[in-house]
Amino acid sequence: MQTWVLYALLSMFSAGAVSVIGKMGLTGISSEVGLTVRTLFVSFFVLIFAGIFTQAKEYATLAWENYLWLGISGLATAFSWIFYYKALKIGNVANIALIDKGSVVVAMILAYLFLGEAISWRMAGGCSLIVCGLLVIAWR
Repeated sequence: MQTWVLYALLSMFSAGAVSVIGKMGLTGISSEVGLTVRTLFVSFFVLIFAGIFTQAKEYATLAWENYLWLGISGLATAFSWIFYYKALKIGNVANIALIDKGSVVVAMILAYLFLGEAISWRMAGGCSLIVCGLLVIAWR
């Protein structure tokens, strides 16, 4: 198994657990307070992780483009988390998590448009199935 596949699988299982654990943590508090506490924990753990696995000289290689794109990515992450936690507070975890995975389709389209990544027939078919699944889930 290639390393990136292992990391992606670990990410998948972690992300799946996030929804259920996050919903449990929102009991009796607002989504904003829950997201704030969660983000503080994330920041703390990421700083520890970077401190252990990153050499200080790597930060000297950062260019303004890195700051720009990573800053925009951080902003997109913040919006994603804000809306996800608002939905999680009032909705069903399974439905929210499944709809959120529609981000795969968005990522694939944006990667095609901005990064020039190819979309194979297999990937297009998978995206179509995701969209069909989202419509089935969202249909009332």
